[in-house]
Amino acid sequence: MKKASPGLFTLVVAVLFYTTSVTAATLPRHQAIPGGVAVIPLGDLEQTKPAVTYLEKQVMVRANNRRWEAVVGIPLSAKAGIHRIKVDNRQREFSKEFRVVDKDYETTHITITNQRMVSPTKKDIERHYREKKQIVAAIHSWSEREHVDMAFITPVEGRFSSPFGLKRIYNNQDRIRRHTGLDIAAPVGTPILAPASGTVIRTGDYFFTGNTVFIDHGRGLVTMYCHLDKIDVEDGQHINQSQQLGEVGMTGRVSGPHLHWAVFLNQFKVDPKLFMSQLDN
Repeated sequence: MKKASPGLFTLVVAVLFYTTSVTAATLPRHQAIPGGVAVIPLGDLEQTKPAVTYLEKQVMVRANNRRWEAVVGIPLSAKAGIHRIKVDNRQREFSKEFRVVDKDYETTHITITNQRMVSPTKKDIERHYREKKQIVAAIHSWSEREHVDMAFITPVEGRFSSPFGLKRIYNNQDRIRRHTGLDIAAPVGTPILAPASGTVIRTGDYFFTGNTVFIDHGRGLVTMYCHLDKIDVEDGQHINQSQQLGEVGMTGRVSGPHLHWAVFLNQFKVDPKLFMSQLDN
C-alpha cells in the first residue's frame, strides 16, 4: 500500500482547519439587552486565545468564522448604555466596549394556592438559604471543553406559558419578582430531554424549585430544570443531546404542571430562546 506524502497530509489538515474555522456559529443569538447575550469579536485565530472577564466573571471565548469571539451573558439588572469586557491576550490587557439596549419586560399576576410558597415560614426560609448555597455553587461551575454545543433543542414538547424576564406579582403582593427562565407547560409525566450534551453537576429537591437538575455544558454555560415529577439522571453523569433527564411535574412553587428551564452564562441568567435552533412556540 502506497503511503500518503507528508505534503498531502499537511494539505488535508489545513483544509480541515480552514473548513472548521470559517463555519459561522449562529447561536446564541446576539441580543445585547438585560438578560441577553453579547457576541463580541476579539481577533484573528492566528493570535493567542485571549482570556476575557465581564463584571469580574470569567467569560466564554470561542473560535468562530476565523476569529476569536467572546460570548457574554448580560444580567437582568444591567442598565442601558456602554458596558466593557476586559481582554488579556497574553501580550497586553485592554477593554472592549459594547452597548446594552434596554427592554421593557411585561408584568403579570399569578395566583399560588399554597400560601407557604408565597409567605414562607421561618423554617422554610432557613431551608431555602441552606439550599441556595448548593444552587449558587452549581451555577458557578466552569469546565474547559474543546467544543461547547450551544444549538439547543426544546427540552419539552409543550406551550411556552411564561417567557423569560417577566415581572411577576404573586397573590397581589406589592413585591415584583423577575422570571429568570422559560416555562413550558405540559402534562405531568411528559419527558424532559437534554437540549445539548453536558455533565449533570447536581440534582436535588429544593423548597422553591422542587425536584431540580443542573447540567454543565462547558465554559460557564449551565442549564437548570425545575419542578420535575421524576429525575432520571445522577450527579456526575455525562448526558447526550436528547437524552431523558426526567419528567414534568408540579413540585416546588407552581401554579400548574410545567418545566421551568433556566440558562446561565458566566453566572448570569439569560433568555433560553437565544440558544434555541427552532422556535415553534
